[in-house]
Amino acid sequence: MAFRNRQSMIQWMQTPGIIPNCPPGLEYLTQINQLLVCQRFDLLEVLGCFATSKKYEVMNNQGHRIYYAEERSNCFLRYLCGPSRPFTMTIYDNVGRDVITMHRTLRSSCCWRNCYVQKLKVEAPPGEKIGYVYQYFHPFLPKFKIKNENKEDVMKIRGPCMLSSCVTDLDFNLLSLDEEIVLGKISKKWAGFMRELFTNADKFGIQFPLDLDVKIKALMLGASFLIDYMYFEHWP
Repeated sequence: MAFRNRQSMIQWMQTPGIIPNCPPGLEYLTQINQLLVCQRFDLLEVLGCFATSKKYEVMNNQGHRIYYAEERSNCFLRYLCGPSRPFTMTIYDNVGRDVITMHRTLRSSCCWRNCYVQKLKVEAPPGEKIGYVYQYFHPFLPKFKIKNENKEDVMKIRGPCMLSSCVTDLDFNLLSLDEEIVLGKISKKWAGFMRELFTNADKFGIQFPLDLDVKIKALMLGASFLIDYMYFEHWP
């Protein structure tokens, strides 16, 4: 597995101790208020030779690796469905343990991207639901709801009207349910003109309150993956 081949080359964040009432593997998230999600550069995809599954590295603000994420999807559906494809995203910790699993099912689509609803189910540990990320319809803005394991709304995410990242960072704000308070954000980082033009190696910054529930932090991580696929991935 790619994870094990890279393990000895990586500086990982120190493993925290066990925390009561915290899903195993999410203890890391209790100590941080920022994440940096970097897609790994893939030369085959850049050259247009092959539609590869995505891989990401998740780091803290000091550049220490927290998680490694790997997409599992059908090769045929990667070509047929492109960014709309179903996938399972598995997230590993520093010992190779599966700590978070995210499932996106195949949803109906149309030419106007905001006219259908996407959703992501998040499990931590795998097999135990902690919540969902649901897109909901808005004629102009990307909007999402973060739901708990009982599908009750807990927070919202609102993106910008213009989704071109070729000139600046783009912020998707984490909001209270009444949309009056900004609690955090997911930012698509601009990597520079040449890189944006010739690669799909996206980078996201995630900010949230330090004392935010770790399950919601994990759901924000899932939302960053869903946003990446929906708005910033190109067809092979």
